[in-house]
Amino acid sequence: MKGLTSTPKKGLEVGSYLVCADNSGAYVLKIISVRGYKGVRRRRGRAGIADWIKCSVKEGIPKMKKQVVNAVIIRQRAEMRRMEGIRVKFEDNAAVLINEEGEPIGSEIRGPVAREVIERFSAIGKISRIVV
Repeated sequence: MKGLTSTPKKGLEVGSYLVCADNSGAYVLKIISVRGYKGVRRRRGRAGIADWIKCSVKEGIPKMKKQVVNAVIIRQRAEMRRMEGIRVKFEDNAAVLINEEGEPIGSEIRGPVAREVIERFSAIGKISRIVV
């Protein structure tokens, strides 16, 4: 994974619920683990924008329900500061499902996507409509 130009605040932790913003068939996701998180014993993993996470599908079409999937966080409610001084926050916490290579499973993304996600996962930028 590429590095980011800003350091987003880690606003989500293991157990948080997210909206699935693509058309893959999942609607609500729950974070199980954060890929690459190194922490102290008994400390919950934390994730922010453009982090690769492992999720459980809580609501969705019957085929997708109870599946364990990979996802990338594209929006978070917690405010983050960019290097140019701008502060950005979104209405909801949302993620997009990806495969093992980091390419999105769905063919379209609903709602805006943070610019930091496009820097790290360029394939998501190809199917997103709005980049903030």
